[in-house]
Amino acid sequence: MDVRVSQEQGRVPVTVFYVQGDINMESYEQLEQQARQAHATGMRDLIIDISEVPYMSSAGIRVLNSVFNLLRSDSPDESDEAMRKGISAGTFKSPHLKLVSPTKRVHEVLKMAGFDMFLEIHRSVKEAVASF
Repeated sequence: MDVRVSQEQGRVPVTVFYVQGDINMESYEQLEQQARQAHATGMRDLIIDISEVPYMSSAGIRVLNSVFNLLRSDSPDESDEAMRKGISAGTFKSPHLKLVSPTKRVHEVLKMAGFDMFLEIHRSVKEAVASF
């Protein structure tokens, strides 16, 4: 797996991870480490472009969950209970983590795991940046 990082400017600064290759047991730690390093240096809003990820295992789902929770840590006013109610009602979407262009196979994995219920999925990085 390869991760290229760029910075975009919407209404707020946004970090973009362009991921190439499978996200699985052999690679998920790399993605998690890069997210933690970016967060430690000030990143608060992240787009992950997964258009070139042909396969995502449960390890990929776990790393997305880990990054989601990492970015939520900066929003203490967003209680777990309010988030759960919002997800159940279909009204909660992460304000800090968004995905771009999953392949059909990866999109099916995201749907089966329920991640499409709380992560916005955009068709392009430009569209995702504009959503912040």
